[in-house]
Amino acid sequence: MKLYKGFNKDLKCRDFQFEVGKEYEEAEADICRKGFHACENPLDVFDYYPPSDSRYCEVELDVNEQTQSCNSKRVGKKIKINAEIGLPGIIKAGVEYIKERVDWENSKESNTGYRSAATNTGCQSAATNTGDQSAATNTGDRSAATNTGCQSAATNTGCQSAATNTGFQSAAIVSGVESIAISTGYEGKAKGALGCFIVLSEWKEIDGEYHIVDVKSSKVDGKNIKPNVFYTLVDGKFVETK
Repeated sequence: MKLYKGFNKDLKCRDFQFEVGKEYEEAEADICRKGFHACENPLDVFDYYPPSDSRYCEVELDVNEQTQSCNSKRVGKKIKINAEIGLPGIIKAGVEYIKERVDWENSKESNTGYRSAATNTGCQSAATNTGDQSAATNTGDRSAATNTGCQSAATNTGCQSAATNTGFQSAAIVSGVESIAISTGYEGKAKGALGCFIVLSEWKEIDGEYHIVDVKSSKVDGKNIKPNVFYTLVDGKFVETK
């Protein structure tokens, strides 16, 4: 089963050293106790390895029937580390994971219209919007607010949640405890409450086309990154913006 796994900067998890391209096996698998662990929802890896100094990989895990109620963590005896995808890869996979699970025809919590709103208050839920100048808002814990439209906003107030925006000149905002605001679009911005994380990308024009040249994350610590202040990424540095 294809899953996603986080590691520390040395590609270790629970002091176990991994290598990309290799397979590993243990005798037993018991969730949160023994075996190898990974997440179905790519954004759930942030529960264990925050984006400030972690590494992320796509893996194949021989999962058993055990699940966890609080997130999509799974466990198995055998694991293969397929590829290191980094923070940009985890963000992209997370957006796709959410979009694939939205009932676009019937769900009131999803919207594809221009200048529209998708709102959700349930825990472990998703508010998704793809329209320009639109808003995706979620207040439930461990939930995701996702927006891909230009000049749009993704806002999440739930604890341990994620607000993700990939649109041009868009914003990601979080205020819940241990949450993550991710804005990867051109001229994007993000802000978070104290203790949250922000993730931003920087774009530059190269040979007439725009490309991502840098992706960085930081904790809202009240010193280097102020709480509830928008930041953008310029020349590899976090810069305050309106």
